Amino acid sequence: MNKKNITTITLEEAMKRKGKTRKDAPPEPPLPEDFWKHAKVVLPESPKEQVTIRLDADILEWFKEQGRGYQTRMNAVLRSYVEARKDETSVKR
Repeated sequence: MNKKNITTITLEEAMKRKGKTRKDAPPEPPLPEDFWKHAKVVLPESPKEQVTIRLDADILEWFKEQGRGYQTRMNAVLRSYVEARKDETSVKR
């Protein structure tokens, strides 16, 4: 997603669009009627820690080009990497 694709609208405009989907949106199966009855808010197990990290410029730019939330996506990629290798590498100290 590029910034040029982001549109700012008022709450009133958003309420008028409620239940409507973009014409070019991919079709999705409808949610079961009781979906929101069973939905739960899942918070991170621990707060995030602010760090300084050096990244290749092209990597950072690619994530930023995806739009808002790029740091969260970077964290998700790192988490997936760690989860996939937890059993492979047990750190013994």
